[in-house]
Amino acid sequence: MNISENEISRIVYESGYKVHKALGPGLLESAYEECMFYELKKHNISIEKQKPMPLIYDEVKLDIGYRLDLMIENNLFWKLNR
Repeated sequence: MNISENEISRIVYESGYKVHKALGPGLLESAYEECMFYELKKHNISIEKQKPMPLIYDEVKLDIGYRLDLMIENNLFWKLNR
């Protein structure tokens, strides 16, 4: 899907607001992540959950277990606060 970064940002912001308004504070991170994933999928944009993210150090790729909560359209990362 060819969509501008501004449009992606708008969709993510509005989806996050919708999820927060519906659920409120205090739930486990996994609940918000699943709801965000569901909301963003409704917009038919590319999204991946729990995508591995290596650490690059001195030109060496180290797989140390980092994961992005959501990767949206291969360029916007969503990391929920812990």
